[in-house]
Amino acid sequence: MLEISTGKVVRVIALARELGPDSTHLRDYISGLNVDEQVSLVALCWIGRDSFSADELEDALDTARRERSAPTEDYLSGMPELANFLEDGMDALGMNVAHEEDHLRDRG
Repeated sequence: MLEISTGKVVRVIALARELGPDSTHLRDYISGLNVDEQVSLVALCWIGRDSFSADELEDALDTARRERSAPTEDYLSGMPELANFLEDGMDALGMNVAHEEDHLRDRG
């Protein structure tokens, strides 16, 4: 089970799209997340890029936790397709990000 809210994932997606995955603002946002949230982001990204299937979510989470060595913001900022990977991961898990993205735009 993911340990991050849909809203936070959508925020990362929006920041990555608007500012780029290597933006300081996005890196600061990711570094401000707790370890469980960061692990969930990495696992979600791996599912989105087909390194794991949606059925392997627990394996992806375990692997992300076990292999955690570099700061998560450094790891994720090196992925030009970060926003797409996260969105594809959410889709694979049956989570609709479009509704959350609309709310984020309305607030923004």
